[in-house]
Order: sequence, then structure tokens, then C-alpha cells
Amino acid sequence: MSTILKSSVETCHWGFFDAAHPAALTIDSGQEITIETISGAPRNLPGPGYHVPPELLELHATGVPAMPGHILTGPVAINGAVAGDVLQVDILDVSLRQDWGYNLIRPLAGTLPYDFTEAHHTIIPLDAARGIATMPWGLELPLAPFFGVMGVAPPPAWGRISTIEPRKHGGNIDNKELVSGTTLFLPVFADGALFSCGDGHGAQGDGEVCVTAIETALRGTFRLTVRKDLDLTYPQAETPTHYITMGMDPDLDRCAEMALRDMITLVSGRAGISRADAYMLCSLAGNLRITQTVNREKGVHMMMAKDLIDPK
Repeated sequence: MSTILKSSVETCHWGFFDAAHPAALTIDSGQEITIETISGAPRNLPGPGYHVPPELLELHATGVPAMPGHILTGPVAINGAVAGDVLQVDILDVSLRQDWGYNLIRPLAGTLPYDFTEAHHTIIPLDAARGIATMPWGLELPLAPFFGVMGVAPPPAWGRISTIEPRKHGGNIDNKELVSGTTLFLPVFADGALFSCGDGHGAQGDGEVCVTAIETALRGTFRLTVRKDLDLTYPQAETPTHYITMGMDPDLDRCAEMALRDMITLVSGRAGISRADAYMLCSLAGNLRITQTVNREKGVHMMMAKDLIDPK
């Protein structure tokens, strides 16, 4: 049975990552932990008839956050983690905590910041048993829940930073591939690693173009393992079938270059081939995908099928 970290005023931090923020809980490397999350500001709440986690209302009552951003639960410190290590985050399970989500289009935000001049807020009913979201026009959209934000503490010299922009510590990655059964690898920059998560999504397309997905409260079970045998300076991930490298930057071209360079290194190392041959294989069989275009630091990820490069 995994340790449980419930969301509460005491265990949630709203809008920021900070290496100086104290841990809500400390666990051993390789231990499983279940983390509950909440999502949304007061303006995002539904009308009567839906379940709203009471701790969300309690957090709202404390006032507006010091900086805009996401509500995260944590951080969780992992014994033995130090700067230069890698935190392996095995995502064992992701489930809904409520029967609704919301989507918000805001003027001056999103991929088309000037096309929609009025705010558009939608409450979307969620059916966990059937695994569907019902859209306002009747479409039943399959759910694929994942955490938009999973990250460790940033380098201490950065101080307190917003949760909005994804960076080398992870954070607001918004990668829809990171569902239950996948693994995220995060470089560690502070003692304990200090892992936090939140920004629960019921479903999202690559791009997250209107700036929000189906935003909702989730429960996730993770195995957090300190890896001292890996040399990563930027987040990577893997699914049961694919390796994933990532790039985050305001320039999408730069994002693509970052993800591609890391994939060339990964392919060359795992397949035992030259960098030129790895570059060729990335062109023939790798897939660059736009992760998101809305968090100021945009994202691109590259996917490569494991069976093309792993030793047989």
C-alpha cells in the first residue's frame, strides 16, 4: 500500500516552484506514493449538483496566490536525492477525483490570442465509470487523464518561479503521453528532489491550443526512484512502446532542435550507432510532435519506437 499525500491548505502550493519551499512529506527512494490534487480558481467552480473537493474551497478562502499559476500538491522529498541525480517517476495510476472539469478561453491568451475577444468558460461533466466527457453539443469525448504539471524543485539560484512555464526541472510540460503506465525522468537540482504535481487534465490534444484542457482534480500513484546511474540534464520520458525527448523554449524551432538533439544522443547510445546514423533514423522513423503552444515556453517532444533501437 502506498503512502497517501492528500491535498490541503497545508500540502498545496499555488502558482510557484521554489527549492526553498519545505517538503510536505519525505519518502525513501523506490517508495510508492499516492498524491491527491485539486484544480481551479473560484471563477472556475461549477453550479450546484457537482462534487467540489472541500479543500479547494478552503484554499480559495486563503486568498489569491502570490503569482498566477497552478495548484500543486507537494513537494515530496526523496531521501538520498542530490543535485546531479535523476528522479525516475513511474506513473502507476491516474484517476478522477470529481465529476466535472472546466475549460477556459481567455482573451489575449492561447495560440490565437486575438481571435476570441470574450472569455468562454465551460463546465464539462465527467463520467469516470464510462471514461467519457460529455461536451456541450453532445459529443462523448474519451478521457485520458494525466498531470499537466509534474516537476522537481528548480535550481536554488532561480528562487521562486511561476508554474506556468515548463523548464529543465519539468513543471508545466502538458505532455498528453504521460498517462498511467508511463515513466518521466527529471534531472534533480536540489537536495531531496522535491517533486510536486497538479494541473490535472481529463483529456487534451497535442498543442492545448486554447490554453486549457479539461482541467480537473486527479489522484495519482507514483513510484519515485532516485537514479544515480543516469546522466540527464533535461526531462525525458518513455511509454511501453516509445522513448520521448523534449524541448521547451519560446521558439518552436528551438524546441524541435532540443528534442531532436537529445533523441539523437539517446538513439546513438541505445542502438550503438553513429550520431549521423541516429540522425538519419530520426528523419525516417522519429516523430516530432507539438506538446503545447500556450505556456510562453512552448514545447515539442520527439517519439521513437523502442523496437527500432533496443538490442534484440
